[in-house]
Amino acid sequence: MFDELHEECGVFGIYEKKTADVASSVYFGLYALQHRGQESCGIAVCDDGVFSHKKADGLVSEVFSREELDRLGKGNIAVGHVRYSTTGGKNHNNIQPLVIRHVKGNLALAHNGNLINAEEIRRDFELSGAIFHGTSDTESIAYSIVRERLSCGSTEEAVERAIPHIRGAYSCILMTATKLIAFRDPDGFRPLCIGETSDSAYVVASESCALDSVGAKFVRDVKAGEIVVISENGIQSITTHCGKKQNICIFEYIYFARPDSVIERKSVHRARVTAGKILAETSPVDADIVIGVPDSGLDAGMGYAQASGIPYGTGFIKNKYIGRSFIQPSQNQRESAVRIKLNVIRETVQGKRVVMIDDSIVRGTTCARIVNLLREAGAKEVHVRISSPPFLHTCHFGTDIDSEENLIACKYRNINEIANFIGADSLAYLPVEKLGRLIDSKNFCKGCFTGNYPLDISGAGSKNKFDEKIHK
Repeated sequence: MFDELHEECGVFGIYEKKTADVASSVYFGLYALQHRGQESCGIAVCDDGVFSHKKADGLVSEVFSREELDRLGKGNIAVGHVRYSTTGGKNHNNIQPLVIRHVKGNLALAHNGNLINAEEIRRDFELSGAIFHGTSDTESIAYSIVRERLSCGSTEEAVERAIPHIRGAYSCILMTATKLIAFRDPDGFRPLCIGETSDSAYVVASESCALDSVGAKFVRDVKAGEIVVISENGIQSITTHCGKKQNICIFEYIYFARPDSVIERKSVHRARVTAGKILAETSPVDADIVIGVPDSGLDAGMGYAQASGIPYGTGFIKNKYIGRSFIQPSQNQRESAVRIKLNVIRETVQGKRVVMIDDSIVRGTTCARIVNLLREAGAKEVHVRISSPPFLHTCHFGTDIDSEENLIACKYRNINEIANFIGADSLAYLPVEKLGRLIDSKNFCKGCFTGNYPLDISGAGSKNKFDEKIHK
């Protein structure tokens, strides 16, 4: 509906030492991760080796009523997922967790990320007679593990054997009849962390904010390339594939993660405030007020105000009740659609020179509409500052960035042309060479800004490589 980035996916799992209402725990965890995916969701529960699951299109609160959670029953292991499709589009069989029944038992898999060799894996399986029910790359991961499981002694060994054949981004939680297994790709593109509750239950989640939602204390992040096995014997770590330089997606800190999360020991809130401070240093402007575009522009706006000395104000009110079911407007209704999502506080901006902080510009059309809202509310000047560098390349590791021909920074290489397009008096982006300051590290992926990817992406294909209709 809007010209903006879509979230990716969120995963959550819990292992209890005794039978408990694990479905409700996963529900709360997924609720905290709802910002990572609003298309569909699912929960799978294991009770003494018996799996039950529920998954459907919709938000967590829409799919899971109290009755639905009771129907899942109690158990001691559960895994859940919230999804936005970067590959696969709208296909019910793509909703996770994927539940697979094979000759050596059952498994349920939840995956955040995107493979670059999923098409190759899929073709190999199909040529040997395998039948795929969906179109997502998660199914390729699950089948790869099952194939290895048929010839080895444990599921964790099967995961260890499968990892060299799976290329790309994956932070996964896998449930068997007796274990909860978490693993990340050797580059560590997507986050994954471990927590522990007061009654010694273990929790694994995409972000630390989900641990907080169930009262779990943060223990540590899952290392890049690590396999963590949680069972009645406690926690076991397998580090065969660890050791590569980590390449966490820097956009987790700029946009995706919740500001109250801590990823790889770095505060998301602090990273965004730092981005705003850098913008004030590198692109100062005479102005009367600084405002942030909800939600991820707010913290960066605070940072800009702190560093510049310009007062910070609340410029927008965001309608919190627009979910996935909001009606798709026709072309001549798009301006009204933006007004429904965001409304300007006229008193904050009227007659003032405004610095507007946002996290990114994709095609530029939504940014132009927001700038126009400020003009209509009486802003004398609008200076746009973006807390990320310009998008110049697509992402192959789980971020739904548009194709390059649609990116405004590819259409207009001159920044003044982009400023004219969005109707701003001036425009500036975060310098790409300053990205490391956000997290005090050089170990991150910035391929969408530079075109230099940590992995060879040749043969990666399109994001929706198995669908005739691209779903954005």
